[in-house]
Amino acid sequence: MKRYLITGASRGIGRAIAMKLAAADVMLLLHGRDTVALAETCRAVEKSGGKTAKLIHDLANFRGIDDLVAEVGHKPIDLLVNNAGIAVVKPFAEITRQEWEQTIGVNVTAAFFLIQHFAPRMPPGSSIVNILSIAAKTAYPNWSAYCGSKFALEGLSTAIREELRSRKVRMLNIYPAATDTEIWNGVSGEWPREQMMSAVDVADAVAFAINQPPAVIIENITLSNTAGAL
Repeated sequence: MKRYLITGASRGIGRAIAMKLAAADVMLLLHGRDTVALAETCRAVEKSGGKTAKLIHDLANFRGIDDLVAEVGHKPIDLLVNNAGIAVVKPFAEITRQEWEQTIGVNVTAAFFLIQHFAPRMPPGSSIVNILSIAAKTAYPNWSAYCGSKFALEGLSTAIREELRSRKVRMLNIYPAATDTEIWNGVSGEWPREQMMSAVDVADAVAFAINQPPAVIIENITLSNTAGAL
């Protein structure tokens, strides 16, 4: 039985990845903060024949990270998907200390320490997938905290990839363009969500990347819309 840990699996991209990777020989360790939404994800996965375990923790602080690690246990995992994320969209002068700490905590710190903990125990051919964003490569006004966190995670994961090569643990970075998920419900302004990519598009890319032969690593996948930047 393989074990896949997916953070931020309550909805959106995380839920789509869980649905895509559900299989009879896989235990999906699904993390989220929203108890109700995470339960909905688990029910949907189990209805399709998958097996799940719910992990409800706040990754914005070290206590939540440590509790998640403890609940996953000592048995190795075969896949880590760092998908949990926070987007604070406002002028940089208006970002509060709490918003900054939460953004960096979830988007950077949690991902780093989960990689640090699990990677040394992962078997050869296993994968770590970071759901980044085109905002890890391109700066956008009013997205400073989000862009900063994604730029940081890109740098960290790219460097760690080199350290993991000798262990044959694969580090895969996915860079989706704007994706139609509930994250946009909290972003002010008019956004053409009907033109955005779907969460399923991102999940398909993850499945394609991790299903390559163990000796093959697709290091980076950028997903963009044929209509261009929104």
